[in-house]
Amino acid sequence: MTTGTMHHHSARSEGAAGGLVTFAGVMLFIAGILDLFRGIMAIANDDVYVSTPNYVFKFDLTSWGWIQLVLGVIAMAVSAGLFSRAPWARVVAVGIAGLLIIANFLSIPYYPVWSLTLIALYAFVIWALCTVPRDR
Repeated sequence: MTTGTMHHHSARSEGAAGGLVTFAGVMLFIAGILDLFRGIMAIANDDVYVSTPNYVFKFDLTSWGWIQLVLGVIAMAVSAGLFSRAPWARVVAVGIAGLLIIANFLSIPYYPVWSLTLIALYAFVIWALCTVPRDR
């Protein structure tokens, strides 16, 4: 005869988990808007960016702007899924935040402080979504 262990989550821990998902959704939405604006800046006027002639990962700033714009829009859409507590949204949000960390790493020489700021925001999103227990 086997006995099963039942885990009872308190209302406080469930509230904290919901708060972390909401936090991740808000941070993902804000960082997505910032990437959207950054993409528009690169497409419209790439004179805003610093030119770095000897960087290993060199990109055309207009195409880089489109990449930032598209990833920002996807991040905002996924954050809407987090707000509605859609089951797929947590996994997709961690994936898109990871992609945006890579994208911002590659753009460090063009806009260093801003890139590092967005990397930190996306890292908080990943942390918040990975520390919340799975829904039953």
